[in-house]
Amino acid sequence: MQWLMRFRTLWGIHKSFHNIHPAPSQLRCRSLSEFGAPRWNDYEVPEEFNFASYVLDYWAQKEKEGKRGPNPAFWWVNGQGDEVKWSFREMGDLTRRVANVFTQTCGLQQGDHLALMLPRVPEWWLVAVGCMRTGIIFIPATILLKAKDILYRL
Repeated sequence: MQWLMRFRTLWGIHKSFHNIHPAPSQLRCRSLSEFGAPRWNDYEVPEEFNFASYVLDYWAQKEKEGKRGPNPAFWWVNGQGDEVKWSFREMGDLTRRVANVFTQTCGLQQGDHLALMLPRVPEWWLVAVGCMRTGIIFIPATILLKAKDILYRL
């Protein structure tokens, strides 16, 4: 009998949507297959793009000039409620340090591959952006991989 009550409740919700009218045509999203719809090749794509330089450093500069508010660029909270907050300037500095470790200490160069197995901790993001900054190819891996999975990826 409980399933019948749940069904009746869901049917009531379904019936209530019949009174909703569609948006006017000028407010509706156009289908991507329609004539005149945007296509991938309609946009200028830069020959080289570096997220760390073009985005992270741009907003770090805005913070430095006082043109950006105090909202964090990165906000991480774990299951126990511990928080890590970094501004764009802090993210830029930390990712430059990571990039220096990769290039100077480890001897990695642009085009080299770096596989990383870490749980989702803030340092994961520093490594990812540090790889972007240096042109190192980042290969993220979950900590649930078995030895055969790791060998396959390597």
